[in-house]
Amino acid sequence: MPIRQIVRIDEELCNGCGACVTPCVEGAIVLVDGKARVVDESLCDGAGFCLPVCPTGALTVEVREAPAFDEEKAEERARERGVVYITQRCFRCEAGEDAVPLIPIRYQGQSLWVCTRCLPVLIHG
Repeated sequence: MPIRQIVRIDEELCNGCGACVTPCVEGAIVLVDGKARVVDESLCDGAGFCLPVCPTGALTVEVREAPAFDEEKAEERARERGVVYITQRCFRCEAGEDAVPLIPIRYQGQSLWVCTRCLPVLIHG
């Protein structure tokens, strides 16, 4: 097995909210018995788009032995799932992603979304 990046979910920190399921286009993460689980490691590309939406910080990316990422299988799974979409809003101004680009951030211990208009205020004060 190759050594590569893969998402790890801390079961103790996971509150079962399911927020990480939506950004996992490949469908590697699902809810099982009220907890998020990587059900097929070959579907996880290790990109970590799921990390910033987790309100408890239960998700991390680790480097370890794991099955190779199966791009063909992931694309097939994404087609089967169809479009899965939850509209996000900037935590500062409430602008939706249909109006402005949003960026996932960690701020004061929370995983949030901030728009590109509000980001400079966070950076520069």
